[in-house]
Formats: sequence, C-alpha cells, structure tokens
Amino acid sequence: MLTYCTNIHPGHSWDEIVTKVWPQVLQVKEVVAPDAAFPVGLRISALAARQVTPAAARRFADCCADDGCFIPTINGFPHGQFYGTPVKEGAYLPDWRSPERVRYTLDLIRLLRLWLPPSLTGSISTLPIAYGRYMCRDDLGVVRKNLLTVLRELELSASAGKPVILALEPEPGCLLETARDVAHFLEAMAFPADLRRLIGICFDCCHAAVLHEEPRRAFSLLGEAGIAVTKIHLSSAVRFATNHLQAAALFGDDCYQHQTSVRSHAGTVHFPDLADAINDVPLLQGEWRIHYHLPIYDSGNALYGTTNDFIGEVLTWAPPQTLLEIETYTYANLPPKLRQGGVIESIAREFAWLGGKL
Repeated sequence: MLTYCTNIHPGHSWDEIVTKVWPQVLQVKEVVAPDAAFPVGLRISALAARQVTPAAARRFADCCADDGCFIPTINGFPHGQFYGTPVKEGAYLPDWRSPERVRYTLDLIRLLRLWLPPSLTGSISTLPIAYGRYMCRDDLGVVRKNLLTVLRELELSASAGKPVILALEPEPGCLLETARDVAHFLEAMAFPADLRRLIGICFDCCHAAVLHEEPRRAFSLLGEAGIAVTKIHLSSAVRFATNHLQAAALFGDDCYQHQTSVRSHAGTVHFPDLADAINDVPLLQGEWRIHYHLPIYDSGNALYGTTNDFIGEVLTWAPPQTLLEIETYTYANLPPKLRQGGVIESIAREFAWLGGKL
C-alpha cells in the first residue's frame, strides 16, 4: 500500500485540516489515483485531535468514503505547531516522559479506531522517545509507564477489531537512532507479550541514510527481534562530497532540525544541526549527509547529491506488505528552484518516480 503524509500541507487546527489540507489531498488523488481507493497518511496535531468531536469524526469518516479515500495511518510525531515558524528541537516536545504526549497519542488512537477500514491494521508513528542520546533510569521508568498506558488502549482497539500499532520512528540525535536502538530499547522495557506486539517501528529512509544504516542488516535484526515494521517513510537526504560550504548554505534554514553526519577516512562525525557542522568545522572534508527531506525524484545536480538510491535498497529488503508513505514535509522550505511547479505536481512526480522503483 502506497500513500503520502499530509504534513507537507500546512494545517494545524482541525478546521484547517478540513478546509485547507483535505482539498489538496483530493487534488493529489485526482492525479495519482483518480479511479482507485486512495490511502491517506494524515498528520494531526494535538490541538486538532482535541478539537475533533465524535460527531465531527464521524462526518470526516463519511467524507473520506464519499471522496474515495481511507485513513490507514496517522503521523503523531510533531505534537504542536509544525509550519511557518522555527521548530528545531521543539519538534520533539513534549516527549514520552510527559503526560501530554500520552494524551495526544490516546486521542489519535480513538480517532483512528473510528476511521480505520475493516480488515486493516493501522499505525500511528511517534517520536523515538526523546531528543538526546541519554536518559536516566528514573526517566526511563516514567517512559515505560506512559507507553504501557498507550499500549493498553491499543489492546482495547485490537479487541474491538480495529488493530493499531504504535510505530517508534528512529531519528538522528534522538534516544533511538537506529533499528538496533529500537530492539535494545524494547528488550529493556520488557513489556508483557500481549502488549509488546502492539509496538513497532516506522523506518524513515532519510534518517537511516544520514546514519549510514544498512537496510539488509536493519530489517534482519528487526525480524529476529519480532518487531513489526508498520510503516516506511520514503524520503531522501541531502548529500555532497565537494563544495561543502556552498552546498550546505543552499539548505540551511531556521525552521527544522537538520542533523548532519560527516564521513571521511578518519571516521564519522555527527552534528546536531547543519549550522553546527558549518560553524565548527568549515573546512572538514568527506561526505556530508543532512537530515533534509528532499523530493524523492530529485537526484541532485553539480552542487549537491541525494540519497534517493538508498530507497531502492530499503525496498529490496523491507518486509512485504509494509505500508509505504512518501514524506517530504520540508517542501515549503526548499530552495525556490526546487519548488517549481507547485506542491501537487511535486507529490505527483514522487508517486511517478516511485512507480518506476516498484
């Protein structure tokens, strides 16, 4: 199943999702799937999730059916405002130590329980616990308690015939960066077996490429650990090996966190943001990879490259039947020359490019 994530369309409140985001979704459907049922990866903020009354949720379900669409997955990673304002590390707050993260995720579960079509297993992607690589034992205890609350709600959904899996999404600079981190974390959490099956992973191609993760090894490890790969984000990172400062300046912005890795003969150095790499080591050579979601059809030019070939590796080794979701939320922040044609055309080109890969 192939979809795209609506976090590419600005929309923070429920009214904005209905009146601004959804019309663009239908424009995309008209281009890429005019005669077929169209899955939609819906991004809903905590504010929007609170605003949806039961009656409004049922109206939206009817609207989806009338429009030939359905909702198999929700992006529950960014809790708050995600558009038109500097986000940076705020994108990871509140994290899984906070009751606000629990309330937000419970709201999303209840919505997806209503919207999920029969016979499908849904998913809600979420942040990889917290930003930062370290957490004290007491904090991990709070995290476990909070996740158990959510997993018990997911158990109720499964019992009602609407199975939904919480999908941790590893990301550079976070507590969980890789598939191996997720496996170790879930082993340490020691959830009861009946709840453990309700938590899986959202594998993001851009994130994994920045960390030089090997897809074959990652998916093999996940399979051995019994961790469900519920969703794969089809995304592409920026990469370059020459003209470092000129290329880096092209993609610098104050909105999102652009974690950067620099690999050379001396090893790999990681920076929390692109600006840190530029300011701290302006002459550092080697291959730079930047957490910056480019349109997946973009293969780069003389100045910069991309990791879109990595998507092919991921598709080769990914478990069959995994939900595939194009995710290019940085579209509005792209250099102007890369935004020619508009967002609908760009999404359509991503579907077409991926069709060649599949």
